[in-house]
Amino acid sequence: MREEVIAKIQEEKIIAIVRGVGAEACRKVADALYEGGIRLMEITFDQKDPASFAATGGAIRAIGEAYAGRMLVGAGTVTSVELVELAASAGARYIISPDVNVDVIRRTRELEMVSLPGAMTPTEVMTAHNAGADFVKLFPAGNLGVSYIKAIRAPISHVKLLAVGGVNEDNVAEFLHAGLVGAGVGGNLANKKWIEAGEYHKITETARKLVDAAKNA
Repeated sequence: MREEVIAKIQEEKIIAIVRGVGAEACRKVADALYEGGIRLMEITFDQKDPASFAATGGAIRAIGEAYAGRMLVGAGTVTSVELVELAASAGARYIISPDVNVDVIRRTRELEMVSLPGAMTPTEVMTAHNAGADFVKLFPAGNLGVSYIKAIRAPISHVKLLAVGGVNEDNVAEFLHAGLVGAGVGGNLANKKWIEAGEYHKITETARKLVDAAKNA
């Protein structure tokens, strides 16, 4: 199962990051993303509101069940072993974190999920990789820039890196050309203003552009 998820991430390349969206809207966002060709969706935990963790787990479960066999759902902003276990119980297929937490990485692997911790420096990247991370999320990729990515990839090209932070349909191909295997896209795709206005067609349109750019990179 893990190998299937790893292969799917490398094949699809784009992970949609859905942050701060209620359960009802989350389903509509998932529908819009799927229509636009997205097959990987990350639903994030809000660290400022621990009371919402259970509801987030419920959203992960609901989307995972609704799109079983069609879209792989993962948990994002996972900062503790407890959240890894909550996400696993909700059916998350992969765990994405903002940082390199070795305990989180190891527990993710123990529970047969795919690990994608966030890192910025070569030391952080290698710490994550050596702890068992399947991919490392290079964050914030948009601020670091392609030249930085090319520089750090020179000695660590064996680590599978994804770009997250500031990625959009206009620059995703640059990141892939620089050697990254995929990208996570949040506010530039699951845009809160569009969601609040009910403009889900804009999410679908942007998703199509992102998918096309990634596939043709």
